[in-house]
Amino acid sequence: MNALRATLGLLQRLLLPARPGALYDRQLVVLALSLMTVGLVIVASASIPEGIALAGDPFMFVKRHGMFLVMALGISWFVLQVPMARWQHYNGPMLLLAILMLVLVLLVGRSVNGSVRWLPLGPFNLQPAEFGKLALFVYLAGYLVRRQSEVRERFIGFMKPMAVLFLVAVLLLAQPDLGSVIVMFVTSLGMLFLAGARMVQFIGLILVGISAVVTLIIAEPYRMRRVTSFLDPWADPFGSGYQLTQSLMAFGRGSWLGEGLGNSIQKMEYLPEAHTDFVFAILGEELGYLGVLGALFLIFALAIKALKLGHQALVADKLYEGYLAIGIGIWFSFQTFVNVGAASGMMPTKGLTLPLVSYGGSSLIIMTVAVSMLIRIDFELRQASAQARVREVA
Repeated sequence: MNALRATLGLLQRLLLPARPGALYDRQLVVLALSLMTVGLVIVASASIPEGIALAGDPFMFVKRHGMFLVMALGISWFVLQVPMARWQHYNGPMLLLAILMLVLVLLVGRSVNGSVRWLPLGPFNLQPAEFGKLALFVYLAGYLVRRQSEVRERFIGFMKPMAVLFLVAVLLLAQPDLGSVIVMFVTSLGMLFLAGARMVQFIGLILVGISAVVTLIIAEPYRMRRVTSFLDPWADPFGSGYQLTQSLMAFGRGSWLGEGLGNSIQKMEYLPEAHTDFVFAILGEELGYLGVLGALFLIFALAIKALKLGHQALVADKLYEGYLAIGIGIWFSFQTFVNVGAASGMMPTKGLTLPLVSYGGSSLIIMTVAVSMLIRIDFELRQASAQARVREVA
């Protein structure tokens, strides 16, 4: 474990050298832009057959993805100008807006593959679940600051945010979107744990959560088929296990160095959702095991940076910024784990994107906003530290 940490630290210093006097963390920017670049390249490769089949345009999806990238970077510039105190002040209205959007999508949303998850806004389809994740974590960070002692000392303080999560979960399950509910549940538990909630409460809630997930899986035949196909996909390779077996074939063909960029066979409409939920399998097929390790290094380096930043903020007594940064770090790392686990057969498919890599405008924009918040938190910490040094000198 120590050797792994030393190796990761050496790679970080060599590839992403820190600059103590900078106004912002260049490593965060480089990591995010690197992931966006990887995503643009892999989406361009993986989506060519789908673009030809749907519109006769091999670059249809990469054009859209490029447009989403431009939108995400433009919105991120605006987010960088917003002080974190403003997010803390408006965390309640932001959550209410997310809940209204989740209700609205059930009323007038667009249905795709039996799920009603998108609000049609002309050429762009907005997925409220992605905004709901960020809104919940922004709200929960504010709640933990306001009610810190209540969360630590009283059961009701622990259950209030769980009640909010339950309301959001009900709306998401009506779409249905169990994957987003699980990500929200795990991230919220992590934030509450770090805020000092009692261990007994966690054990009870985890047991309730596991029981609820099992019940939801048993209640829906399609979820049950996903679980059974995940346990033994080769038992029905042309039915319920088709997607996973094709994904495993992609990883197998990739071997150590891959087939080469653009040379995937599975993307030729053998692997469904090759440019969205299963883009990691195409990455593995074309770039091999080394490419997979490189992509995972970038994502988890970003998550670790977020967790470290959250720790620094908590030490500096910036509780809101600390809880939010830690929440974003848990969110990114767990969603990556679920996406990669589904693509590699370690867990059932959940329909979650690979952060900053998969095709999908809503996910890309919201996760870019989250990274922008991390950069803003780091900027404010550096600014406060510089002012403190000036006061000490004076």
